[in-house]
Amino acid sequence: MMDVDCLVVGAGVIGLACAAQMARAGSSVILVEQECRIGEHTSSRNSEVIHAGIYYPPDSLKARLCVEGRELLYRWCQMHGVNHRRIGKLLVAVTDAEVPALEAIQANARQSGVESLEVVSQKRLYELEPAVVGVAGLLSPQTGIIDSHAYMESLLAEAQRYGADLALDTRVDHVFLTAQGWRVEGLSCGERFCIHARSVINASGLFASQFAEKVEGLDAAYVPATYWCQGRYFGYAGRPPFKHLVYPMPEANTAGLGIHATLDLGGQVRFGPDVAWTDALDYQVDESLRESFARAIFRYFPSLNTARLIAGYSGIRPKLSAPGHPAADFSIQGPQVHGLPGLVNLFGIESPGLTASLAIARYVSLLLD
Repeated sequence: MMDVDCLVVGAGVIGLACAAQMARAGSSVILVEQECRIGEHTSSRNSEVIHAGIYYPPDSLKARLCVEGRELLYRWCQMHGVNHRRIGKLLVAVTDAEVPALEAIQANARQSGVESLEVVSQKRLYELEPAVVGVAGLLSPQTGIIDSHAYMESLLAEAQRYGADLALDTRVDHVFLTAQGWRVEGLSCGERFCIHARSVINASGLFASQFAEKVEGLDAAYVPATYWCQGRYFGYAGRPPFKHLVYPMPEANTAGLGIHATLDLGGQVRFGPDVAWTDALDYQVDESLRESFARAIFRYFPSLNTARLIAGYSGIRPKLSAPGHPAADFSIQGPQVHGLPGLVNLFGIESPGLTASLAIARYVSLLLD
């Protein structure tokens, strides 16, 4: 039986950040991942945006950890040579009726500690983005973009530099609490394994609730349902029409922020994500969605050439709120909540999880102190 201080389950961006945090603090760490590559799901299938922290309820974990994590992430990128740009984002009120929503976002951002938003007049909006139509806007200068794959590789390199081991193609089947800590059994590359760990971090993302159900002694009351929400993206061929990220007002009673425009580090535009609830790990994007995407984009980008829209990729977000319900906060449960020593479960880590990842890792380490 292998003996380690900490077992991290899930090698997405959160698991990688936790592994790096724990290893750097002197713990022996094994990071296990059921897929054959790191970051196979939500962590590599998103908008790759570094969020400022403007949308989330003040004092929520999402707001606090996003604001803290944003600055940690920018510093990390500079120190570790991860490609990124603080490109800025424009939030656009297309009609006068949307101006109150814009003002509410600004007020919410201030309450969350984001003071950098700049009110943009219609004239200034045209100067910044001539192709965008709107009556007013907000400029978020702290919003950026990042190479998420390079970021995850840098986290892995940091964890391994401090002695952490990575085991891919590794599935955990049973988790038992013993007098010495946690006994973890599963299958790795076709071979049975058993690990004794003093602490276990469940960073399984889409599968966090499924993993928690394997933990013997964990009260089912502490295992929330996880709902899978698919978000699809379309690319835009040819010369990019924008210099900033462009976001419409969030759609009422939906799980998303509306189909917005982001840029990758090569300058290419992509639109998305939309919202589609699913029970399957389906990453296909049907070309038939082009017209519905175009209708949403035309509102703020009327010169859109629909023929330039190209079906791109999709991702799936783990949500703790069912369809039609208000968005839920992150749920990060340590021993202080469920009463089991050395166990931390992370549920519903969707956006802004990538931005908040380093702050989340710090938060987890404090729960295990």
